[in-house]
Amino acid sequence: MTDKQFDLSRRSFLDRVLMAGAGSVMATAAPWAAMAAGAEAAGGKVRLGVIGTGDRGRALIQNIAKTRNCTVAAICDSYAPNLAKARQWVTSGTPEFADHRALLDARGLDAVVIATPLDMHARHTIDAFDAGLHVWCEKAMARTIDDCGAMVKRAQDRGKVLQIGHQRMFHPTYLNALRRVKAGEIGSITQIRASWHRNNSWRRPVPADSDDRRVNWRLYRERSAGLMTELATHQLQVGNWFLDAVPTRVMGSGSICYWKDGREVYDHVALIYEYAGGRKLIYTSLLNNARYGCEEQIQGSKGTIEPELGRIYQEVPPRTLALQRMQADVKRGHKRTIPIGGATWFPELPVTTPGESLGWGEYDETMLQFEGFGQAVRSGTPLPGLLRQAYQASVASLLGEQAMDRGVAMTWPTGLVTM
Repeated sequence: MTDKQFDLSRRSFLDRVLMAGAGSVMATAAPWAAMAAGAEAAGGKVRLGVIGTGDRGRALIQNIAKTRNCTVAAICDSYAPNLAKARQWVTSGTPEFADHRALLDARGLDAVVIATPLDMHARHTIDAFDAGLHVWCEKAMARTIDDCGAMVKRAQDRGKVLQIGHQRMFHPTYLNALRRVKAGEIGSITQIRASWHRNNSWRRPVPADSDDRRVNWRLYRERSAGLMTELATHQLQVGNWFLDAVPTRVMGSGSICYWKDGREVYDHVALIYEYAGGRKLIYTSLLNNARYGCEEQIQGSKGTIEPELGRIYQEVPPRTLALQRMQADVKRGHKRTIPIGGATWFPELPVTTPGESLGWGEYDETMLQFEGFGQAVRSGTPLPGLLRQAYQASVASLLGEQAMDRGVAMTWPTGLVTM
């Protein structure tokens, strides 16, 4: 794509999704997206050091390479094979480090990208802030609610940008879905159903030069909350975003139901998040059946939106019962044939109509969030509203873990960091 085509694509994105019809409402609901979509490459590229070059880190490096205003200037991983795999995606001669502190001490960077295991996020983030750098960190934020708050607080104290990887907030289809919700097209939202189902053990083979807790860190409690932090965080953010609120409380059940292989985190979770006004988000995730995959169903009084599938469905008004039609006819003096026999009840099966497409944008949401981050670093000002969404989603995921562990409903915590 040429620079001219890219610029036209950018304007099209703004016109079709962010500014059409509900522009002022969208500016409030997703202020970060409009600012990111308008990012320029002025001032030279932002120099990023990537800490963690495993599968996710390497995917991020490839996305950064697509941006107009960011470049990978250093890479770091304590596991040498990961560094070796990352070399093909960076410029020859890019500095490499085995320790994150050595990367921070080397200077020459504007910011770091953290794609390490969850339990290391807080330490790496705070060390980067103390070294005078901005931070982009993978979701979830941290292993504990306290650590999530500590990351936010240190960013505030140091006057640095902290951005968390929630790419759905930059996704054209999700932004279009939100625009249509704000325009009232599906009425009042009362329930969101979300799921992320897979059919695999989530366990990776362990090389001879490593160990299980290092390679399969997602399966151990001290390192991860499993499905809640690695998957649910994304969809809890979507729920909070579309409901424009945080939960008042959560209840749930978790179990190691299928993969009895020594893991410590649940492989099957089911939770109900309650919001003000009786609204609910129902979340399930499991690792032994992929039939329904990853989806959200945003249900309102006039319709349903499924942003992951890119569809919107209008609610069909209920049919008038034959007896009610007859009573109305009598009042009007009308006559019609009245059936004597036949079915009086039909099963209320799911609607199978294809619905209407929400449209698929030409933008890559992971790339776009890095362009937004680059702009935030250059200006020294975070994209508005973005960190609050990420912080609240991480708190919600960890609160859900507590509800399952304790077997009681957990209320939304007080004393969170304000922003």
